[in-house]
Amino acid sequence: MSQARLFLALWPDEPVRAELAAWRDAWRWPSNATPVRREHLHVTLHFIGNVEHDRIDALRAALQVPFAPFELAFGKAALWQHGIAVLEPELVPDELPRLHSALGAALDAAALPLEQRIYRPHVTMARRAANAGAPAAGPALRWAVTGYALVESRQGVYTVLEHYR
Repeated sequence: MSQARLFLALWPDEPVRAELAAWRDAWRWPSNATPVRREHLHVTLHFIGNVEHDRIDALRAALQVPFAPFELAFGKAALWQHGIAVLEPELVPDELPRLHSALGAALDAAALPLEQRIYRPHVTMARRAANAGAPAAGPALRWAVTGYALVESRQGVYTVLEHYR
């Protein structure tokens, strides 16, 4: 049976994506770094993993959870362990952990595993970037979050399967 590799994410519109790309481009990348492609910039809510294709329609409905729109303000470039370059929110509004929790409960109810790591919202800018030069400051980025997406990752291509508003 065929499977899809899925995740839930805050999926930016084009103006926000352009601002995220500007942040990414403000870094000084070492030659071995792999900057994230513009069309892949997002905030992961939950990594789901492999799911049988015949479960996706039911999963689409199960992942519709109510949430209050909120704003994310980004402005902190950071270099995490293992050479992961990220952009972190200046602060995490209460609505984001509530959305993360509600989606976790929906995944649990659908008998899908949940990651056990503490949730740290961020946008990955690059991988293999251990010696990258982070920008001291960049353009202020305000993202009005009005929805989230169910996304499939397949051979390096991301496809939004469902937008939730």
